[in-house]
Amino acid sequence: MARPERGLILALALLVAACAELSPAGTATPAAAPPPPAPVPFDQAVLNAGNAVFSAAGTGGARRVVVIDPLVNGVTGEQSAATRTLGSRLEALARERYPQFDIRPFNATTVAASPLVMVGTFTPVNAQNQPTGPREAYRFCLVMADLGSGRIAAKGVARALPAGVDATPTRAFAESPTWTEDPGSRAYIDTCQATRAGDPIPPAYLNGIIAAATVNQAIEAYDAGRYREALDLYASARTTPGGDQLRVFNGLYLTRARLGQRAEAEAAFGDLVDYGLRHNRLAVKLLFREGSTAFVADPRVSGDYPMWLRQIATRGAQSSACLEVAGHTSASGSAALNERLSVLRAEAVKARLEGEAPGLRGRVVATGAGAQRPLVGTAANGAADALDRRVEFRTIPAC
Repeated sequence: MARPERGLILALALLVAACAELSPAGTATPAAAPPPPAPVPFDQAVLNAGNAVFSAAGTGGARRVVVIDPLVNGVTGEQSAATRTLGSRLEALARERYPQFDIRPFNATTVAASPLVMVGTFTPVNAQNQPTGPREAYRFCLVMADLGSGRIAAKGVARALPAGVDATPTRAFAESPTWTEDPGSRAYIDTCQATRAGDPIPPAYLNGIIAAATVNQAIEAYDAGRYREALDLYASARTTPGGDQLRVFNGLYLTRARLGQRAEAEAAFGDLVDYGLRHNRLAVKLLFREGSTAFVADPRVSGDYPMWLRQIATRGAQSSACLEVAGHTSASGSAALNERLSVLRAEAVKARLEGEAPGLRGRVVATGAGAQRPLVGTAANGAADALDRRVEFRTIPAC
């Protein structure tokens, strides 16, 4: 009887172990997420994530074309000096150590050949690896997507120490007047942050990749001062699947303004406002004098503010809904002062809107969030976190 008893005991032990791995609902309990990697210097973070991805993305002995869809901040979708440096370092790493990969420019022609595409996010995060609260490091996510197979080929993650990181947005993003939650940027970010190796590439990213490649060419032309070329490229991107995105509307406004097409630029800004209100969030970079409700006096910065406010008022008045105006500040300075100042600035903008469109009176609500909802959160108090010092407009059902 000893042998059967040992068999019964073993079977019971296996059953107990199996039950211990099940939740009360009878499904497997997911394994605990591994702790985030320790922050390392910027250059080492690039090597850690880059080597992980290039090593894991096997090519089966064949040389494969790789394009890099420029890396972005994982919250705002902006490109910065740091993300641009990341792209350059990854190109250099591939050429030095991974000759099986042929790095080519990211444009509509190269994308049409179904290459491998690298996407990545570089996001300031707190000690818990989340983009909230005091930021203590940068979370670096890097993915290789295979357009040929339609799947994620490899993924790498790292964290970088903030020392030496230049998070200043590149020119096209720094000069863009508005920000909103954008499906195109969200698809890019999710492709990196919400996938694992072997997963299908998210359809939203695939559907918009031709537009993304054309927008990349437009941004390069704008940053180089080739405004006519940039305008043509933004207009072309607008007609492609996935072209209904904020970067395109911002680009159409910026290029027309730089070309001196004042009437066309104002109409393009109106389109920006309509886009934001359709998505029920429009953040506008209205820069105020320090500790004041008056706009900065530099006409190169605030010269177009009257037109911006006129268009926001006009487009907002065309809706029957109410409009919430919310002021935001960066985290530097006193929290109590920031909160009060954000309310006063929202009230000042509210008064300007009602002056532009009297039909808005009684339909605009001013609120202030202080520094409670930063998008960047680094408290740099400069160009790098300009979006934290913003005024947001939303439609609300009742006033």
